[in-house]
Amino acid sequence: MLVMTIASVIVVIATIYCLVKRYETRLVLFCSGLILTLIGGAPMDTMKAFSHAMLETKLFEAIIAVMGFAMVMKATECDKHLINLLIKPLRRAGTLLIPCSVLVTFFINISITSSAGCSAAVGSILIPLMMAAGIHPAIAGACIYAGTYGAMFNPGYPQVALIVSVTNSDPVQVVANHFYPLLLCGIIGAVSLWIIAKIRHEDRGYQMPEGTIAPEGEFKVKISHAIVPLIPIVILVLGSMQIVPIFKPLAISHAMIIGCFCAFLVTRKNPQELSKEFWKGAGNAFGHVFGIIICALVFVGGLSTVGLIQQLIQVMIDVPAIAKISSGVGPFLLGIMSGSGDAASVAFNKAVTIHAEDFGIHPESMGSVVAIAGALGRTMSPVAGGMIICATLAGVSPMETAKRNAPGMILAMLSLMFFMLFL
Repeated sequence: MLVMTIASVIVVIATIYCLVKRYETRLVLFCSGLILTLIGGAPMDTMKAFSHAMLETKLFEAIIAVMGFAMVMKATECDKHLINLLIKPLRRAGTLLIPCSVLVTFFINISITSSAGCSAAVGSILIPLMMAAGIHPAIAGACIYAGTYGAMFNPGYPQVALIVSVTNSDPVQVVANHFYPLLLCGIIGAVSLWIIAKIRHEDRGYQMPEGTIAPEGEFKVKISHAIVPLIPIVILVLGSMQIVPIFKPLAISHAMIIGCFCAFLVTRKNPQELSKEFWKGAGNAFGHVFGIIICALVFVGGLSTVGLIQQLIQVMIDVPAIAKISSGVGPFLLGIMSGSGDAASVAFNKAVTIHAEDFGIHPESMGSVVAIAGALGRTMSPVAGGMIICATLAGVSPMETAKRNAPGMILAMLSLMFFMLFL
């Protein structure tokens, strides 16, 4: 068992090394997953994980719709109208656009609680705008995913509901308990990314592909065209906040399709051409974005086969003396490895948080730390679905966006633990 664990850790380290060196992401993740299942003596688990990943219909639905919508915006030049409309005020905002974009996503995530869904919906608008303002693509992609744990402000969020169930508390009380530490985490993530961009000189100077931004006076902006890219996100926010109840049942894919129809009505482009562009974007989404997600899930499946994730969870559960530290660090590390903060958070909260008072820890505080720390770890994971979406929209590798988020997420996790467990 010890030999298998050591071998598995070596494979994980080698995987990270290969991703940092920018080897083909899908190949690295798939092969690492295969090697892990071979170490675990169950090579067929690779194929099972592959098949299971292909059935991730909810995530797939959102991704193909967003990428299809993005291609329609490009074909109708609605994105060009929006960029040219906003480029002046965005440039005036300067480098403050970086922390502002993080915090905007942070608060939108309260209503669009899916990290991948929020990344897709918000990223399709803000990432091109940030790049047009001169911000490096990797920073632009990182900005969006750095704000995707604001859902913990939502009393109806599943992780909040889990904390309620294991602490016999109330949703509003749980959110009130972690409100200020969570807000601090969001601010730390935003400011740290801004500082990293400054240090790396990635906060200005990036040039968009030729033709995207027209010289002043050479492109007549049409407001009707410029508002079309904003329609899906407006529909989703108004619906989720119940401001316009009729929008509430609409999924992300539905909002994107409505946006495509609006683009046709406004621009009067050939509907056959728009249909081709939409499905071209959908095909690209499957081949690139979803392809990486599939291979990432194969890698996570390999980690499960060798029992590495389960072993880490068990260590946290079996050593109550380090409960304070493990409740933050454990879910955080597992979030990085698996690309999901939910698995470790659910396991730890159900097994350990129920005994929090025995360790001298407030149950609600421990539950919140577990859930938020898992989300922070996922926010700097190169195999997280939302990270892959943001990186694709920015045209960079997931590792490039992940490593820019890492310092802020680590600092946010330590601050969270200090204020909620040790202060």
